Amino acid sequence: MSGSKLSDASSLPPASPSSQDHPLGLTVHSLPTPEEAAGGKARRTVQGRWKMLAVLLTCAAPVIASYFTYYVVRPEGRRNFGELVNPQRPLPDQAVLALDGTPANLRALKGQWLLLSAAGGACDDACQKHLYLQRQLRETLGKEKDRVDWVWLVTDDAPIPAALLPALKGATVLRVGELQLSQWLSPAVGHLLQDHLYVVDPMGNWMMRFPAGLDLAAAANAKRDLDRLLRASASWDEAGR
Repeated sequence: MSGSKLSDASSLPPASPSSQDHPLGLTVHSLPTPEEAAGGKARRTVQGRWKMLAVLLTCAAPVIASYFTYYVVRPEGRRNFGELVNPQRPLPDQAVLALDGTPANLRALKGQWLLLSAAGGACDDACQKHLYLQRQLRETLGKEKDRVDWVWLVTDDAPIPAALLPALKGATVLRVGELQLSQWLSPAVGHLLQDHLYVVDPMGNWMMRFPAGLDLAAAANAKRDLDRLLRASASWDEAGR
């Protein structure tokens, strides 16, 4: 039996050269030069920056569109009651104090529309009229009122009359020096800081000043401006910070 197997194996034809194993072929590729590598990295960096810019523009588009609509695309004959501030002035990095002495910063007010007044703590008749108008204007905004905070910036260390405190429920009251505040807000020519009501947008930019001596008769015009601002920003601004 074993002899027959050997004879069978010896009778097989020799393997053809083409069926023999060959060593693997290795292909050598040239490496990029330092200049080529640096150029590729630079291109990737530029592409990344363009992509980041595109994302930022996409996020900012609603804000830009609403401001463009309000400031540029206006029907003929339409006029603002309040004076638009140009250029707008961002909230400063300014330390302030709450009524209970708690330290805070003006920039913490960002995130809401602000209807703002400034006056000394004694709060004369004009000051009290402004506080009343701020509260009433906010209330007349109806369901949109939660997008607006009314703020009194007290410009000195004078104590606030106890009789006035109940009327300040719902207001944001902060103490800040008049000198520091005047580096951000400014009155119309011939007027004082406390003569106006000021409007600040949710991004923290002071952007409007209502005329000095605002009274109930003119408050409807101020409300119309606020309504327009809230409508123009409805696509990107929500209540709360």
